Amino acid sequence: MLNENIKNLRKAKGLSQEELANRLNVVRQTISKWEKGLSVPDSSMLISLANELDTSVSILLGETVPEHDLKETDLKSISEKLESINLQFAKRSRMRIRLIRYLLLALCVLIAVGFIAFAAMHGEYLDWDYSNPEYAVAGTILHGVEFLFVRLAPFVFIGSIIGIIFTYKKR
Repeated sequence: MLNENIKNLRKAKGLSQEELANRLNVVRQTISKWEKGLSVPDSSMLISLANELDTSVSILLGETVPEHDLKETDLKSISEKLESINLQFAKRSRMRIRLIRYLLLALCVLIAVGFIAFAAMHGEYLDWDYSNPEYAVAGTILHGVEFLFVRLAPFVFIGSIIGIIFTYKKR
């Protein structure tokens, strides 16, 4: 919700990401990350952002709370909301890492299956009658695929194993 509010309020003020970034002394990519929900501004930046967008922090965070004089409760509610948002980002990050790990594992399995398939074929296409144009084309394509696979797959396999290892966090 924070990311949508930032985007909507910025557009309502007629500001580009670049203009808002200049006013806040950050780079445009920071504004883009906030609007895409990839990161959140810290509490001091959140206050500056609310001032530049002529709104309150509570409205920026998505809550329509009437203003009152107790600043300490405002800061407490802001910190609780930021903590909640940070927990959501941490969960999303863990899910992405898990997805990457599973994709790398699937790639390793596909490479192993590819090697087994090529070993099971025993290069049978080499015995085909290459005077027949269809066999000649198919055999040449199979030989090219096998040639590239056997030379590139080990590097991809090792890279995938390294990627899997790096996706595990030390606890």
